[in-house]
Amino acid sequence: MKFCQKQILIPSILKISKGELNRVGKYLKEKEFTNIAIFLSEGIEELFGEKIYSSLESSGINVMHRDVISDINIENIIHNAFKIPKSVDVLVGIGGGKALDYSKYCAHVLALPFVSIPTSTSNDGFCSPNSSLLVDGKRKTVTAKIPYGVIVDIEAVQTSPKSCIYSGIGDLISKVTAGYDWLKAVEVTGESFNDFAYLIAENTVSDILHYKNHDIRSAEFLYHLVNSLLMSGIAMEIAGFSRPASGSEHLISHALDQITKTPAMHGIQVGIATYICSYIQDNRFKVVKDFLQSTGFFDFVAEKPLNKEEFIEAIRTAPTIKEDFYTILSDKRNIERAIEFIQTDPICLKCLQ
Repeated sequence: MKFCQKQILIPSILKISKGELNRVGKYLKEKEFTNIAIFLSEGIEELFGEKIYSSLESSGINVMHRDVISDINIENIIHNAFKIPKSVDVLVGIGGGKALDYSKYCAHVLALPFVSIPTSTSNDGFCSPNSSLLVDGKRKTVTAKIPYGVIVDIEAVQTSPKSCIYSGIGDLISKVTAGYDWLKAVEVTGESFNDFAYLIAENTVSDILHYKNHDIRSAEFLYHLVNSLLMSGIAMEIAGFSRPASGSEHLISHALDQITKTPAMHGIQVGIATYICSYIQDNRFKVVKDFLQSTGFFDFVAEKPLNKEEFIEAIRTAPTIKEDFYTILSDKRNIERAIEFIQTDPICLKCLQ
């Protein structure tokens, strides 16, 4: 019998609490990093620059390269990566998805460690081994590397736009439908399965569902949200692909990105798709519905509804997004069931117009 035990990477720095931006320099110094390249989202310096740079200076950390990120074209990232001074020993990304995806991929290209410092929680990308970048003009998920460190200041996350928190909520609840699709893929196609990755992904959802305070601005709720999204990223690292965190609901969102000229935030699209897919899966539908209602997710989406016709087209297109990727939507009958549900369900009628 062949014996094989898988080795995985996990963050060596993991800090989640209030005031962590004041301690970034301390954590880097403890790991003997001295020269850093820093990548920031637009507006982050104005909000948190004083805390960040004071922390770095007090710990003797040298900023050898600094960039504010707006462009995530993969070709430009590769080109710019080699402009980073060779004396740099760690890359640090601070802010939202673009800055983190950019710096994570740079670190992958240069084979350097990467420290992720999200100031919002719009999805699980801040601790995943992937980056969402523009490839030939289209948003695609590409392999990068899991962060060497993750530092989350809950006070910073509390100040992030409401849309970012709701996007994180939508991305997190999607593990319900993603896990179901994975199990079905194993049953129907014989796809590989990892029990531990599945268990962790399941536990990420259970943690926040069992936490009764759904005040999305409370430090306690955001701690649970960040913790759950982080463990979702770890689950993907363990599995070696995105299956624990991404199923039919993500295919719909990716299809919508290609169809619409004005895509909503990733987690907003995914959250609505999860609600629909949990219904056609007959999989914890009431749990998903109650959670998204109690957090105010549906009410938030209804303030600026998604385009119903585009969403229906995205459902029809979803099975073509990934080759050899079985989900509930691989059966054409379920596509029609999903569309019928959209046309009659009161919540869908409110959120999709």
